[in-house]
Amino acid sequence: MKQKRTFLAWLPACVMVGCLAFMPSVLMAQGFQSTTTNDDGTVTFRYKNDVARKVEVDVQFAGRKAMTRDAATGLWTVTLGPAAPDIYPYCFVVDGLSIMDPEAEGYFPNEGFKNSLLRVKPASGWLVSDVRDVPHGRVEYIGYRSKSLGGVNNAIVYLPPRYDKDSKTRYPVFYLISGTTDTEEVYYKVGRMNYILDNLLAEGKAREMIIVLPYGNPTKLLPPRMPAGGMMGGMGMMMRDVVGDDLTGDLMPYIDSHYRTLADRDHRAIGGFSRGGNQGLGIGLRHLDLFSYLCSYSSFTSTDIPGVYDNADDTNRKIHLFWLGVGTDDFLYGNARDYMEHLDRHGIRSVKEFTTDKFGHTWMNARFFLDHSLQLLFNPEASEAAMKAGRPAPAATGQEQQFTAGVMARLFPRQVTSPEFNGDKVTLRINAPEAGKVVVEGEMLLEPAPMQKDADGVWSITLDKGIDDVYKYRFVVDGTPTSDPTNMYLAPDRGFKHSILENPKNPYYLQNMGETPLGVVAYTNEGGNIVATYTPAGVSGGASAAGKGQARRVTIQLVPGRGDTAESWFKIAKANLIADKLIAEGKARPCILTTANVKGAKQLKADDYKTWAERRQALIRLISK
Repeated sequence: MKQKRTFLAWLPACVMVGCLAFMPSVLMAQGFQSTTTNDDGTVTFRYKNDVARKVEVDVQFAGRKAMTRDAATGLWTVTLGPAAPDIYPYCFVVDGLSIMDPEAEGYFPNEGFKNSLLRVKPASGWLVSDVRDVPHGRVEYIGYRSKSLGGVNNAIVYLPPRYDKDSKTRYPVFYLISGTTDTEEVYYKVGRMNYILDNLLAEGKAREMIIVLPYGNPTKLLPPRMPAGGMMGGMGMMMRDVVGDDLTGDLMPYIDSHYRTLADRDHRAIGGFSRGGNQGLGIGLRHLDLFSYLCSYSSFTSTDIPGVYDNADDTNRKIHLFWLGVGTDDFLYGNARDYMEHLDRHGIRSVKEFTTDKFGHTWMNARFFLDHSLQLLFNPEASEAAMKAGRPAPAATGQEQQFTAGVMARLFPRQVTSPEFNGDKVTLRINAPEAGKVVVEGEMLLEPAPMQKDADGVWSITLDKGIDDVYKYRFVVDGTPTSDPTNMYLAPDRGFKHSILENPKNPYYLQNMGETPLGVVAYTNEGGNIVATYTPAGVSGGASAAGKGQARRVTIQLVPGRGDTAESWFKIAKANLIADKLIAEGKARPCILTTANVKGAKQLKADDYKTWAERRQALIRLISK
């Protein structure tokens, strides 16, 4: 097996099937629309694959349905629905293997499964999460040092549209946590919290606020510090304590010191979806000195929190809004209903909302609940009116679904680990028991490398040379390309999305940044186009900083290549971390890196270079003193 330490040449004409110097046997379509919402509300799905024996589509409004191949066009097609207007995750199931739509740009970031996103448009009007012609807030990706974790953690911050226009105004903060296996990106890219709030603000239906999206599973990035004298308890307790300690002890101080916040309990909210709802309620109820607005979306939490349920008068006095929503068809409905009844029985006031038409434990519910509760947050009068109007929990029927260990195992089966680093070696794996041949293709390889199948149907390969940088790769299963199902890091390309392989020894790996001051990468919607802008530590202003700061610091326009998005220079090239490190070492001047077209800025065009390795080196040369 041949390996090398540098990237293969980029072939621009092959962007839709990957940035590789070889073509798979599958023929991926160019230029057709993979999903169409018809006038009657039905949706037609199309998929091109000339080697598949069986193809299905799995979409949350219809479940898994077989597709039929048209011999004339080669397209696998099916029409389903009608579906209610909303945004739905979906994937294709090709010979038993779930893969993302290779023609779709929108996707569902997750630690495990990978889905594409489908918008079913309404006959008239807008979805609450649509991008409308209103002022838009800014979304910032941050890295902050966590003493409780002993390393760097990730979070995303939404700033309202007026944040940069009035330098004196301070804002309340809502800490919003995603669910099990979700990354910190999900409430942004799937929940679309920024556009929901943008629209509510434009209509005068919500108060201005900062929203912070923590990562609810930081132990996937860093092992937690164990308490003195022994191991932590069960997984639920471990995760609750780790996330709570990190959020209250590390993330909150970072947010309050780096943004203009109203840093008191009357102006802080916490909540989340699924596991994030459990974490949010648990943290909030244990820290009523820090939070006064609590929101649970399709979740519940412990009924054994000292000083809370047995002290209703004090608890009710401290909580301005206790908001709980769940679908009656959710597998957590029984547990959530029981928790609501527990609150009623102990005299704890709450607002309860139920749905019956959003397919259970789904992000259709998460967006719906977020839209409704945002209209009450940090509005004491509206919150009090809603609390007074709160109704008791529905009576139990004995038929409610309950969350059990069996349900957990079915919904979140044990997955293989991929990639897995061991020193200078990395092992890649994929569970494909029905496959007859699997190879891995990647920028770190001279040619496709065959993988070996074990008795459990898991294919694997161990690479032990040249894995010292950041690479894009994918698996090809019986001729069908797929990203690595268990790698949470995806290249944010248009069309087919490769997985990202990054050696933890890479000097620009986030956890290797030590005490290096970390800048921020901000994303803004500028006239329908997403603009990404890096500003170094101590500089604020997002995309506007590129123009304002030009007189004091170098501004470089990073032009995405064909098939790239505004995220590519930062998610794949690590442009922000390169700048952070070089600036801290005195090897580069403070600079602003942006995908915006800024007058007078230096340009670095991705398509002028064949590989991401060459692009990184070009950036280093450009910003170095």
